[in-house]
Amino acid sequence: MGRGHQGRRHPAGLSEYADGSATWMGEGNMQQAPATHWFEYFPGNFLWSQQMMTMIEMANWGAGAMGEVDQVGRRLRERQGDGEAWFEEWSRMAGRQEEKAKAAEAAGHRLSAGTFYLHAAMYHLYAERFIPQGDRKNESYRACMRCFEKGARERYPNISRVEVPYLDSAMPAYFVKADVAGPAPVMVCFDGLDSSKETSALFAGVEMARRGVHLLAIDGPGQGETLRLRNIASRYDYEVPGTAAYEYVSQRPDVDPKGVGVMGFSMGGYYAPRVAAFEKRYAACVAWGAHYDYHAVWVTRRREMDAGGTRVTSAKFHLPWVLGVPDMDAAMRKLEHYRLDEVAKNIACPMLITHGEKDTIVPVEMAHRLYAAVGSRDKTLKIFSVEEGGCEHMQGDNRLLGANFVADWVMDRLVG
Repeated sequence: MGRGHQGRRHPAGLSEYADGSATWMGEGNMQQAPATHWFEYFPGNFLWSQQMMTMIEMANWGAGAMGEVDQVGRRLRERQGDGEAWFEEWSRMAGRQEEKAKAAEAAGHRLSAGTFYLHAAMYHLYAERFIPQGDRKNESYRACMRCFEKGARERYPNISRVEVPYLDSAMPAYFVKADVAGPAPVMVCFDGLDSSKETSALFAGVEMARRGVHLLAIDGPGQGETLRLRNIASRYDYEVPGTAAYEYVSQRPDVDPKGVGVMGFSMGGYYAPRVAAFEKRYAACVAWGAHYDYHAVWVTRRREMDAGGTRVTSAKFHLPWVLGVPDMDAAMRKLEHYRLDEVAKNIACPMLITHGEKDTIVPVEMAHRLYAAVGSRDKTLKIFSVEEGGCEHMQGDNRLLGANFVADWVMDRLVG
């Protein structure tokens, strides 16, 4: 091939070279994929590859396995872009894991059953990514919740389901309890655009709890169960659900009300700073994947979508659904309010902003702009480089690295 060195072989026929480029070994042909800074399972299809990497990374917390993800990926190799195929194959794998869990239960092997249920939960969750809202999507998510709660009961008994009062309804959440005596600090964690409390309870909650900090993994308006099963759409003034979450956790006897922080990842990197700017009782804030002007980010994403590109994070239907509007034009108008330029100066609590140097979804410039605008005296900007890992969106290429950094920063601010 004229490169002078041997490439690294990856599953499903992908060879990656030291310069970051990749070659796809298809049926009797060879195609050069664009250079990337991380492993793309489906070369040239960032959207699908990102979802694959997310599931691979969940193996760090016992909620998936590389071999299982690869089995599905191989079956999907010739069906890229087919949302029905994606749903079919991931639902099939989820069903297989549920059957294993039931067999383990029948044999009295509760820990093994818990493992299989957690795998099933993640596969049910990601199965519904590319099918529009409706009964099938909701049933897939209900299956995710059912399996997650069964799995957590055996593998993570410190996770319990709670309801957070919100206006005339409630926001469902998981409380991840640290093994400490007496009241302890807690982080309120809001999701991103297309994620849910079932993932953040693990990759954020487990690491926090190991450091003496509880975590409330919450589906806020426009997120997870709150969107799917309660039809509550997102709102720009996230201090409203943010205050509701503070009121809930601060009244728990196991929580130190002076040690309550707020964090959000991906789109939550807009929500959490917005909350901290208005709800001054929060003692710390983390933007895990920064936003400064969410509308501007979506102007770029929409161009990519309209051009048929895949360097986006969700299907076309997803943003209007999250925002509770009928189409993309209405969504873009609503997003005009999702900016932090006028409010970041009001953030006074300690603030952490993390970002990937080569974030493909949100330009690293947004992290620098947010950092410059934040009014806190104690503020930290962490940019993960290509060399150290974690250079992609929300450290999707090394989620454990990001999770440990965030949890250490929180521990240093809220514990002791």
